[in-house]
Amino acid sequence: MYHILFTLLFRRMDPERAHHLAFRWIRLVARVPVLRTFAAAALAPRHEELRTEAFGLRLHSPFGLAAGFDKNAVGIDGLAMLGFDHVEIGTVTGEPQPGNPRKRLFRLVADRALINRMGFNNDGSLAVAARLASRTPVFRTVVGVNIGKTKAVPEDEAVADYVKSAERLAPYADYLVVNVSSPNTPGLRDLQAVDHLRPLLTAVREAADRAVPARRVPLLVKIAPDLADEDVDAVADLAVELGLDGIIATNTTIARAGLGLTSDPAAVNETGGLSGAPLKARSLEVLRRLYARVGDRITLVGVGGIENAEDAWQRILAGATLVQGYSAFVYEGPLWGRAMHKGLAARLRTSPYATLADAVGADVRTTA
Repeated sequence: MYHILFTLLFRRMDPERAHHLAFRWIRLVARVPVLRTFAAAALAPRHEELRTEAFGLRLHSPFGLAAGFDKNAVGIDGLAMLGFDHVEIGTVTGEPQPGNPRKRLFRLVADRALINRMGFNNDGSLAVAARLASRTPVFRTVVGVNIGKTKAVPEDEAVADYVKSAERLAPYADYLVVNVSSPNTPGLRDLQAVDHLRPLLTAVREAADRAVPARRVPLLVKIAPDLADEDVDAVADLAVELGLDGIIATNTTIARAGLGLTSDPAAVNETGGLSGAPLKARSLEVLRRLYARVGDRITLVGVGGIENAEDAWQRILAGATLVQGYSAFVYEGPLWGRAMHKGLAARLRTSPYATLADAVGADVRTTA
């Protein structure tokens, strides 16, 4: 049914407008107790064998929604209702900003991909913090907060900008993510170089600790798939050195390898970050490399090109404790979460592993 609706309605609609319309429907359903109870039972059934622990947090499953869908923390319960057992909001910047000029989101339907150059459009850390502070959760879901640099802030003031966001948002975050890997903010990816990344992560860690002295908010960094292998290794080593809780691999790519099926060749040439199926191979490669480097010392989150339960299972075997998706949600619709949970549970039952934790990194350990 969703695929018919997508073909008849969403496919002909501007992608950003379609996103806002679909998200509005999700939020409306979640506001009606009877509807959200029915939807959650139908779309997010629990599988006990999928229960997961990551950086001290307990989750119903390893499956969550990547940052970018709910930029402003306006629909967390609606997304949990659909089966996302962690929801990463953002990217949130220190100051509010409108993002890049439209049109800035493009579908590559035949390639099952998206290109975006949204530019961190969001309400800013102060407004998002206030929204999170006033939130009364309906469903138990882990909330990650992804923070990035305000575009207008000069690079030499970037650390202070991240610190501002961390201080405001850490009290409401189950985990905090430093995003230095979006291709849509000029100079942002330069912060992935360890000489820049070390002081940034150190300052954010200290800011989160000041803001939340009663608990240690887990801190992660999100990296790009376009890093050279030696730079992936350098970030992994830095994460271990600083005692980070996790690495998210990966963000979108500026490469265009793997495309060619799209019915709109002009879209391929649009600037921005590519997500979806063409990113699958490189994201998996980066994840395997990270796990080979850090092992069980740091929690890894696999994201990029995950379309189905088999993709998620391969990320777990490659070292991911948690997995995230976004682009496939656009193409699969509200039944995606149910299919992912059911498929992961089936794969675990037919595997040689007693628990998901046993499966994490199994392929890398075998080939090491």
